[in-house]
Amino acid sequence: MIQFQVEGMSCNHCVGAITRAVQAVDPAAQVAADVPAQSVKVESGADRQALQQAIEDAGYPVKSVA
Repeated sequence: MIQFQVEGMSCNHCVGAITRAVQAVDPAAQVAADVPAQSVKVESGADRQALQQAIEDAGYPVKSVA
């Protein structure tokens, strides 16, 4: 599992946009978002960099990755 700290995520629309971006890289990815904590957990076999780039390309800067 990869955890991203994501800036600018404030609502369910944001969660949907991030989920779609991640699943464009890996359609089987499981995404769990915590809006108040601005945290996104991704269960995926895809490359961490590719997932991070997809989130950032969707307009949400990634502050850190764990």
